[in-house]
Amino acid sequence: MPDRVAERWYETVSMGQGVTLIRETHVAPWLRCNIWHVRGRDRDLVIDTGMGLRPLVEAVPGLAVERPAIGVVTHTHFDHSGGLHQFKDRAGHAAEAAIIAAPDAHNTVADIGYVRAETFSALPYDGFDHTQFAVKPAPLTRIVDEGDVLDLGDRVFHVLHLPGHSPGSIALHERESGVLFSGDVVYDDALLDNLYHSDPDVLEASLRRLKELPVSVIHAGHFASFGQGKMVEIIDEYLAGGRRITDTGSYVAAASCAHDSDH
Repeated sequence: MPDRVAERWYETVSMGQGVTLIRETHVAPWLRCNIWHVRGRDRDLVIDTGMGLRPLVEAVPGLAVERPAIGVVTHTHFDHSGGLHQFKDRAGHAAEAAIIAAPDAHNTVADIGYVRAETFSALPYDGFDHTQFAVKPAPLTRIVDEGDVLDLGDRVFHVLHLPGHSPGSIALHERESGVLFSGDVVYDDALLDNLYHSDPDVLEASLRRLKELPVSVIHAGHFASFGQGKMVEIIDEYLAGGRRITDTGSYVAAASCAHDSDH
């Protein structure tokens, strides 16, 4: 475990179209969630909130002060929901409302071996102990489901319920621009479908549905953004039996080595 406290915990990248990517710099790239900040005229969205190890206002000064901000959780796994408690307005699907209201290591999948000493390159604060990490309760203030709309005043996002990775997994689609925030339903890596509440058959159905969706860019829950062609390629590979994680330990070891070889 490192012994230095990070001066800066977050990094931000402008993606255009009023979208900013926020990353927890010192969480291993193979684990950290993409946090998406979407600016609207009347209110903002923050889609997924990372591990919540430092306040998100460090990345977005004035967040939820200059205009209201809705914290949206695409699903309640620890790497996506840890910072949700920082928002007064918290949106997610009913199928996982009980989890985020009373999170624990099991129901947020923080107990499957991903939260380990070597996944942090610096401490978020003095005295941080990864073995004591826990998601804080953040009861949803608004339940969203298929067909619901999040209206920012000058742009509108439609909610898609796409279970399989988890029962309450959702994505947000801006029909006018084709922008899709996919959470962990699809991203450019092996897709997790073997968690305690995952269902590969249900995920397949969600992915088949996504293949038919008109999209211009997919801002996923992990790794780099990509276009519709890449999305279809990823889905086809999964449907053919690829892009699966069968053993967490082997995946983490391989991902860590790949990251080390890039630096």
